[in-house]
Amino acid sequence: MNKASRRFFIAQAATGVAALASMGSTAEAQLVYRTSEWKMKDFNYLLQLPARFKQVYDVSKIADGRFLNNIKNSLNGLEFGFGVPQTQMQIIAGLHGPANMLNYDDYVWQKYRVGEWLNITDPETGKPAQRNVFYPSKAGKDLHYASQDPNQENSLYQDTSVQALLSRGVTFLSCHTALEEQARGLVKKWSLPQAPEDVVKDIMAHAYPGVLIVPSLVAALAVLQTEGHYSYITV
Repeated sequence: MNKASRRFFIAQAATGVAALASMGSTAEAQLVYRTSEWKMKDFNYLLQLPARFKQVYDVSKIADGRFLNNIKNSLNGLEFGFGVPQTQMQIIAGLHGPANMLNYDDYVWQKYRVGEWLNITDPETGKPAQRNVFYPSKAGKDLHYASQDPNQENSLYQDTSVQALLSRGVTFLSCHTALEEQARGLVKKWSLPQAPEDVVKDIMAHAYPGVLIVPSLVAALAVLQTEGHYSYITV
């Protein structure tokens, strides 16, 4: 084999290796969740729950977290206005779009510069948030409230943090499809060296306890309404 032929052979081999690597990366992508790959049992529990009042919120925009106040109002209205026991109500916050990132902890917000990406300002610093400012309660990690009176702003019943709502039995859903799209957006935005699927897995590992990742939020909404008889509200 002469030098020219050898160079051609090496070049062709390199091209083939690159192509195989590219195919491997594509094969590893998980743009859809199959039934065996997520916690469908936990979703079915919500679906079959025999509560009298079941409500699911469809949330895609963060909008300063105003939807969290809506959920708080649903809880308080049912419990105190209509006398519904907590055991007879179930509220689900279905998050997709930008709101999907509220399901993930400070590690994600800092590492992937979520505040800068989504234009979320930390009220304590006046700078792009490097933490999930919507999660923590002012009552602290152990949720010690100065008052038990639902009419007092320093009670659990007026706390609109994700932490407080989770403690009151609200289930937060995270959209896997949205997360796949967001990971690709983050890789492009910040020129990250990681493959998008590695970013997805990294973020998923930092979901808050009580968050359920579903294959597709819009599909989950359809199932919850049709088979679970959840009333639907979008904010």
